[in-house]
Amino acid sequence: MSKLETNTIDTVSGTTNLVVGSTNSSTVTFENGSPTGHMYPAFHAELSATQEPSNDTATVVQFNRETLDTDNAYDNSSNYRFTPQVAGKYFVYSQILNNPSSSNNIQQARINIRKNGSNVSNYQFSSSTNPVDEIGVGSQVIVDLNGSSDYVDVIGTQAVSSGTNRFSGGTTSDTYFGAYRIGA
Repeated sequence: MSKLETNTIDTVSGTTNLVVGSTNSSTVTFENGSPTGHMYPAFHAELSATQEPSNDTATVVQFNRETLDTDNAYDNSSNYRFTPQVAGKYFVYSQILNNPSSSNNIQQARINIRKNGSNVSNYQFSSSTNPVDEIGVGSQVIVDLNGSSDYVDVIGTQAVSSGTNRFSGGTTSDTYFGAYRIGA
């Protein structure tokens, strides 16, 4: 085995891809840390306390506790949206734990992941004859984001027969939202 030592490896002028091992099976190992840009930007945020939306009303979920934000691209205080400044395909995921104040009264629970205000993924639980006490609804999607103005956020809707609507949050939240870049 040989060893190559250098300070910079760059592509040939006019090209954008650097190929390592084009004819044999190749593995690249990074001894100290991970490669820059790999699965970044990325973020994960949670709902830190219970949020009480109006009944049967689409509401932006206020994921206000960041547990990861590699590029400071998630707004956890006003718009609750992810606006990465690197173009690419992103895996976006979210879950809302619906837990209203009265038992056995959730008739509908919906989650929508939106890109620039338009739905790109959703999931819905609906049962007017057999309402439930608590339910988590989740969704995930792969979206292209332009790296300048595109954003993603999450809308939740809960319809109950009685009591106060609640998206559950707390110290160990089952209500969360995240994304990470998976490719160009």
